[in-house]
Amino acid sequence: TFFNFPEKSDNQTLSPSGRHLAFTESNNLYLLDSEGKVSTVTNDCDKGIVNGQSVHRNEFGINSGIFWSPDGSMLAFYRMDQRMVSDYPLVDASSRVAEAKPEKYPMAGMSSHEVTLGIYNILEEKTIWLETGEPSDHYLTNVAWSPGGEALYIAHLNRGQDTMQLKRYNSVTGEKELTLFGETDSRYVEPENPPLFVRGRDDLFIWQSERSGYNHLYLYDTDGNLVKQLTDGNWEVTAITGFDEKGENLFFISNLPSPIDRHICSVNLKTGKITQHTTLPGAHSAQLSRSGRYLIDRHSAHNNPGRIDLLDIRTGKITQLHAAADPFTGYRMPSVEAGTLKAADGMTELWYRMVKPANFDATKQYPVVVYVYGGPHSQLVSNRWRYGSGGWETYMAQKGYIVFVMDNRGTAYRGTAFEQVTHRRLGVVESEDQLKGVEYLRSLPYVDGSRMGIHGWSYGGFMTINMLLRYPGLFRVGVAGGPVTDWKYYEVMYGERYMDTPEENPEGYSESSLLNKAGDLKSRLLIIHGDEDPTVVMQHTLQFLKESIQAGTHPDLFLYPGHGHNMIGHDRVHLHEHITRYIEDFIDRTTP
Repeated sequence: TFFNFPEKSDNQTLSPSGRHLAFTESNNLYLLDSEGKVSTVTNDCDKGIVNGQSVHRNEFGINSGIFWSPDGSMLAFYRMDQRMVSDYPLVDASSRVAEAKPEKYPMAGMSSHEVTLGIYNILEEKTIWLETGEPSDHYLTNVAWSPGGEALYIAHLNRGQDTMQLKRYNSVTGEKELTLFGETDSRYVEPENPPLFVRGRDDLFIWQSERSGYNHLYLYDTDGNLVKQLTDGNWEVTAITGFDEKGENLFFISNLPSPIDRHICSVNLKTGKITQHTTLPGAHSAQLSRSGRYLIDRHSAHNNPGRIDLLDIRTGKITQLHAAADPFTGYRMPSVEAGTLKAADGMTELWYRMVKPANFDATKQYPVVVYVYGGPHSQLVSNRWRYGSGGWETYMAQKGYIVFVMDNRGTAYRGTAFEQVTHRRLGVVESEDQLKGVEYLRSLPYVDGSRMGIHGWSYGGFMTINMLLRYPGLFRVGVAGGPVTDWKYYEVMYGERYMDTPEENPEGYSESSLLNKAGDLKSRLLIIHGDEDPTVVMQHTLQFLKESIQAGTHPDLFLYPGHGHNMIGHDRVHLHEHITRYIEDFIDRTTP
């Protein structure tokens, strides 16, 4: 069946039966059938009410607002009321007279949007609303249908994000049937994965949780009883792949044997036996066939540009489908190496990668650029091709720089103690760890410790300025893209998870703020921002410039007109040229 949906439509989602296509246009939700008939599911005239789209600013694993029932007869969808949320005044400067483009942006501690879920019955052409209750500013996530379509499962997370409850709703009446279980944490709970029902069973499902300190798998029945914990240990399940033919074994990705590796494993639901199916070192990802018998294994490693294998789960036979050739054969490429350093706590191992020029000579001294991100949900160093090193790092190494990248505490896939150590004081522990990386670099005989630069984007932009201000003079130059400068200007969901509200944590917000440290800038600093950034709004940069003026310091600014949080297309080439030019212009200067 081919569907001709409207040109201005978005979020097109095909039903499991293939008979209908759901889509959004503007702020409403519609259905298109195979004969071309369009049905209106919602008809909200107020643009402050949005239907069928992702909510909660894509936090909590949310990437859609449309959820088809297994047989395609019903459609669950988000309805988001943003009328109480402040408008942030973005401006489109491309028109003859610049036009306002207000963006609903709930800042930490301020009014947030209210979300409900509806279920539309296609045959009856009727919508019922789930009775999700109060408080209305809670978060509704991890939406999943029961296999028979009689119920909808939703994880409720309170605004403070320290308490989660998994609830089941009747899909016909909208009534809450049961609270299955809950989770609490003194810092935060972050549900990101909906229940996954066991193949062929409507009474058992898999739940992912960090309750043990690491992300692991739990088998529950639909009465909310824990049948068994399926995985355990000081490692994490990073993704679920699916079940085998009979639903007896669940396939998943783990970060064994080290945090930078990924391997395909399975666990037997009855015995709890865990089997690792991949032996070649590196980072593996998996895709199961619909039957559950075959598995595609895509993998690479620092010395393996990529390979694809087919695994017959029943027999264990592995067939190589493709092996990539080294694309850099015949070229003199910069080398990439990886290793570990002790964190500022003196105990925790931190992974780094170092890119060196192709003609590296250990008797010479080289300038260094530190590339940093350092925030939650990130991992820059992994056992992928060239340890995950990207094109700009290669470019800088070709220009004679050593490039250094390290994952500090506060990043992902190392357990909750590792990631949550930054709670209520973002930027403090991360900078202490990054300083250890710089101290290591300065101890190397081939590093010129007087010629060091730092660059990062988004959280990495925050970290770039943070490092320049906490350790004045350590770097000669920094380039910060789309930086947070004070967390009170950032959005509710992310900001309050890691910092609580400004009213609850004034000391932490002050400690993390870059505004009250603007007078400590001793290096050259370039701030880059998209003038229509809806993620880290430009107020961050403007407030930092205001405080710098008051303090008598002199950061530089470059704007990309018409761009959001990231630059795309031709302008992205210009961006990296501009970053590189700025570093080259000032890394050799002895005075700012």
